[in-house]
Amino acid sequence: MIRFFYILLITILGGSNLIAQTNGETLRHFQNDRTVVVKGKVQGKENYEPISGVEVSTNRGAFTITNALGEYTIKVQIGDELVFKSLEFDTKRYVVVNDEEVDVLVAGYSELNSSSTKSILLSDEKVALHQVYLDSANSYKKDDIEKSIDFITQSIAALGKRGNKKQLALSLTTLGEVYQHHRQYDLAITSFIDALAANKTSKTTLLLGESYLQSADFENAQSVLEPLLKVKNLIPFQQIQLYENLGDVYRGVGDFDKAVAFYEEGIVVAKKNQVTPKLTDLNSKIADTYAIDNKVIEAEGYYGNSLKLAENEAPKRAIQEKEKVADFYNKKSRYNDEIQLRKQSLNELNSLPKPSIEKKSGSILADTITTQRINYKIAKAYISQDKYDQAIPFLEQSIVEADSEDDIVVQKDATRKLSEIYGYKGDYSKALASYQAYVSLVDTLYVRKEQEISRAARFNREISTKQSRISGLEQERELSQSKYDLAITEQKLAEESNKRQQWLIYSLVFSLLLMAIATFFFYRSNQQQKLANNLLALKSLRSQMNPHFIFNALNSVNNYIAKSDERSANRYLSEFSTLMRSVLENSEEDFISLTKELELLELYVKLEHSRFPDKFEYQIKVANDIDVAAFQIPPMLLQPYIENSIWHGLRYKEDKGFLKIHLEKLNKETIQITIADNGIGRKKSASLKTSNQKKQKSKGMGNIKRRVAILNDMYRDKVDVHISDLEEDGSGTKVVFILKKD
Repeated sequence: MIRFFYILLITILGGSNLIAQTNGETLRHFQNDRTVVVKGKVQGKENYEPISGVEVSTNRGAFTITNALGEYTIKVQIGDELVFKSLEFDTKRYVVVNDEEVDVLVAGYSELNSSSTKSILLSDEKVALHQVYLDSANSYKKDDIEKSIDFITQSIAALGKRGNKKQLALSLTTLGEVYQHHRQYDLAITSFIDALAANKTSKTTLLLGESYLQSADFENAQSVLEPLLKVKNLIPFQQIQLYENLGDVYRGVGDFDKAVAFYEEGIVVAKKNQVTPKLTDLNSKIADTYAIDNKVIEAEGYYGNSLKLAENEAPKRAIQEKEKVADFYNKKSRYNDEIQLRKQSLNELNSLPKPSIEKKSGSILADTITTQRINYKIAKAYISQDKYDQAIPFLEQSIVEADSEDDIVVQKDATRKLSEIYGYKGDYSKALASYQAYVSLVDTLYVRKEQEISRAARFNREISTKQSRISGLEQERELSQSKYDLAITEQKLAEESNKRQQWLIYSLVFSLLLMAIATFFFYRSNQQQKLANNLLALKSLRSQMNPHFIFNALNSVNNYIAKSDERSANRYLSEFSTLMRSVLENSEEDFISLTKELELLELYVKLEHSRFPDKFEYQIKVANDIDVAAFQIPPMLLQPYIENSIWHGLRYKEDKGFLKIHLEKLNKETIQITIADNGIGRKKSASLKTSNQKKQKSKGMGNIKRRVAILNDMYRDKVDVHISDLEEDGSGTKVVFILKKD
């Protein structure tokens, strides 16, 4: 048999050489009448110089490019339009009328003015235009998200369909930074991931980790950031950012010791490289970590460090740090220290020029760097000490300043607090007036919130549209790149095919070597197939006997022992162990012979009959014309139905019932197995069961149905099952199995 296989293989290989020499005529004969293979060349008209890299496509989607000799081959249909595109000449079109060769002659073409030099210049122009758009996007990044995204879209479009991946990654990273600045973290994460897919850089990886942090996804942040610890060429500022971000990750998951350790590593790098602003931030974050961990003394020490360091920075940064420490004092009920620190912040804030303290979207702690907010917090600290008279001036000042700054949230909160204080003091007229003002502010705030929600919805729609445009550009680029790669691959395959055909002509003299190679591949394929079958067998789920049957069988043994019927107990236990051994032996097989299955079922029915001899008699009848050994059946497939007949049909029958298992031949390839009992029937049996029994029955029969469905799907409808009532009055049950041989 194997020798025949080798001879056949050599015959096929030799025959393929003869077919290859017919120049495609035989191939065309077997194709559809309207499908043809068109060949041709693209050359310069004056000197017939070949033009390589020309994109040849059709309106139906076929695509190829010309090789170094300017040649191409493409499969088309009669009536298709051929399109020839290149940077070297204007697009050419031609309608296919037959399988003739289609040559394209380009006027004015020469190697001197149209090869790699022109492509390089054009590429440089694209990169320069891309950078211009990217610079414009960065200038609008913080102030106008829509303009920024528009410029990024134009920067991607400027790269073309097969643009430089590094430049594309720059655009996508900038897009992620825009989304990150405007707190659209999901979109930012998507953009950073796409940028990393185009070109992996440490900067983009850090930004991705920060976005995961800002969306409180600490697990992904950790998985992204920790590999950067092994990168040796990080600049000092990136190292500090990495340690700071990892500290934030471990603080977020509650591992405060590791968080502090990473912050301290960042401080070491910051001191070494004199990155002073980060020293303030890291000392402040260590203090925050200790505060969360209820280590008050350590927290206060590091807050003292951060306050001193902040004094040497911009005034606004110093105020931010004072406010953070004041919040810490508030949580620890140190209201006097809090008030003192906030008053210092208030004095410093009032001394700053007005433009420098205007609130900007996305600034750090922007809500606390306003005089109205600080006055409100001072008042709350006085209220916590029941010093209402001292709180009132600060609340009133907060209301006035919030009104002038149109900060309706602070104005509302301060007005409500003022109303409560007047109520505590018994000045109900002022309390009422303040409360009415508070209600009015709530109504105004509600209207503004509705407007903000409407604006946000419109903004999200616009952003979604712009994001879709960017996604479309990226998909077009990927499609173009895929078509280009496919065309290159097809060209290489065609060249390899030609070489292989030539090689095969001379390879007939090495037929013995080919036979050895074929033997090797045949043997390896056979071994792999066996391995795959073994793995599939190991992974397949095997059904086992119903657990309550084992339990009841052991009860029967116990019953015999209780009656001192040791012989019956030993006999029953011996037969039961034989049954269990058969089940375990067959559990590794998808199918067993019907002979084995009948032996197992006969033993099972015999055991059940010995337990209920007064409830039923049974008969297993096999037609004489059935070759039982020729049929295969899934192991233990019939047993659950026989068990149902005995336990739910015959066991509840008042007089003695009868169970019949009948095998008869339907045709040469199919037999019918019938399990029939004259028990009380399915409907009456269901009415006698408890809810728990019904639930178990439903699950068990459901599993059987799924098993049959899976087997039929794998083995092409090998088994069919039908269940019906035996009698018209609903008594008795009949289960019919149709089993096919193959």
